[in-house]
Amino acid sequence: MDVHKDPDEHFIERLSLERVDRDIFTGQCHAGAPLRAFGGQVAAQALIAAGRTVEEPDRAVHSLHGYFLRAGRTNDPIVYLVERVRDGRSFSTRRVKAIQYGETIFTMSASFAIDEPTLSHQAAAPDVPGPDEVPDFDLLDDDESGPRTRDQGFPAHALLQRKLVDTEVVAQATGGTATRVAWTRVTEKLPDDPLIHVCALTYFSDLTLIGAILEPHGGRAVHQELDLASLDHAMWFHAPFRADEWTMFVLDSPVASRGHGLARGEFYRADGTLIASVVQEALLRRRPT
Repeated sequence: MDVHKDPDEHFIERLSLERVDRDIFTGQCHAGAPLRAFGGQVAAQALIAAGRTVEEPDRAVHSLHGYFLRAGRTNDPIVYLVERVRDGRSFSTRRVKAIQYGETIFTMSASFAIDEPTLSHQAAAPDVPGPDEVPDFDLLDDDESGPRTRDQGFPAHALLQRKLVDTEVVAQATGGTATRVAWTRVTEKLPDDPLIHVCALTYFSDLTLIGAILEPHGGRAVHQELDLASLDHAMWFHAPFRADEWTMFVLDSPVASRGHGLARGEFYRADGTLIASVVQEALLRRRPT
């Protein structure tokens, strides 16, 4: 047993919200940086809140666009206010505000759509070793996001597995277009509700995007020189999947300049199906010497 995991803790609890009114929810977040709520969890909880107000069962999450406005605190609940912007014949749109003590810390627009089969194509998944051929990477160890993530509340290895493909293998398989490839899954079986799986993917999409920006500059070494923060986060969902099965996360960073860095990622099922795309911009501010 992982001694750092509460035996009664389950990953699904990190997505749990309490409904206090028709379109009002509350949740609690763990740390993603000292005294800051983890942004991926805030985004995932906001999406849970939005999804719980979509009453048409045939509408799945199509996309989300979020902005991180202030650092959330980990010792106070977050209130999620959902606005039902529109329910059309095939799309539903929701807007969510995440609030602590009267201040908006995060906003999100989310779109839900029916499945309409039509034209179909996708990018090919890179040919890299599968999850059974890649060693585990313990999220509790030091990472590009800083030392001792164990002390920052990230999921114990018993809750979330991540396996990083060797960077030289990634460069060869992608022709240098990707900076990182990671296999990820929730270790416990999740409920069949598709919204839970989409929100779990949203959660761990934020674990490594900034690392893709730092990779060309020395990774963890340059992290010590910078103050980093996610600014915005967008995702599009293309096909069904389960977050408790292995997904391949392929990342690259096309640009970093003027104090900002952009990271892009694609999630694939193990069978090569492209299931989601993600883009995030991060603040890269050099610390005063």
